[in-house]
Amino acid sequence: MKSHRKELWFEIKTRRDYINITEKVQAEIDTSGVREGLCLVNAMHITASVYINDDEPGLIKDYDDFLERLAPHEPLSLYRHNQTGEDNGDAHIKRQFMGREVVVAITKGKLDFGPWEQIFYAEFDGRRRKRALIKIIGE
Repeated sequence: MKSHRKELWFEIKTRRDYINITEKVQAEIDTSGVREGLCLVNAMHITASVYINDDEPGLIKDYDDFLERLAPHEPLSLYRHNQTGEDNGDAHIKRQFMGREVVVAITKGKLDFGPWEQIFYAEFDGRRRKRALIKIIGE
């Protein structure tokens, strides 16, 4: 069985952003040589997420608006976590809601997606360097 590991690094200038990383993940599958297997992609920070959905700007804005209503950034006093000197209590909740990781089958060397599916890195507390892990296993 083959195994391949790659870290994707991000330097997002804003607090929140949603980045389609599907092509980067597929490029790593190509590099790995795995034709049949599994691909794990996970956020390696507790204020970021990896998820699968459609790459449609309206949907991405809907996600962002929904998450901001669910866990608004302000007032900062809303979160006990922020009493530690942080200002990202909302980002932890947003990450928990959106999830940490995705696993996608690899078939014939390609991500085995349903219609419209794409992989995204979602950042909820940007403005510093962060990363996601790609781990590919298979034959």
